[in-house]
Amino acid sequence: MITLKPLSPENLPSFYKWIKDEEAIIYSLSVFQGMKTDQQIEDWYAQAIKDKRNSNHGIFVDGVFVGYAGISGISNINKSGEYFIFIGDKSYWGKGIGTQVTQKIVKMGFEELGLNRIMLTVSVPNVAGVKAYERAGFILEGRYREAAFRNGGYHDKLVMSVLKSEWKP
Repeated sequence: MITLKPLSPENLPSFYKWIKDEEAIIYSLSVFQGMKTDQQIEDWYAQAIKDKRNSNHGIFVDGVFVGYAGISGISNINKSGEYFIFIGDKSYWGKGIGTQVTQKIVKMGFEELGLNRIMLTVSVPNVAGVKAYERAGFILEGRYREAAFRNGGYHDKLVMSVLKSEWKP
């Protein structure tokens, strides 16, 4: 069973391992690419817990902490935000967790946060991510050409969004 809970200090040790795993962070936040020390990870995590402009949630599968997801850059004026997800525990990849979490966070965004639009960007090589977002109702809006540099080369990022009026719970 997948549950979402607020991030807490006891979840920090998992991030030390995950952020230092290049495979785990390859398509994740650019800020993760630059974090090399435990102190950098600790500083980022402390800020993530305190940040009130974002809706951050730990992802738990049968009680095991496997990642985090939420909506960042929430604009109360525009009723919009940007979805993100990071499943750091690779033993939980490919099990449909991303789709389920995405659906839960989108529902929360529309029903609890009162948003009208939720967008995201996803790296083109992240085929599993693109499929999960499509299954959760996101629609392709456009492409940022050569927007990410990973593994010595550039790749495009897709811009996707879902509107409250088109969302199907």
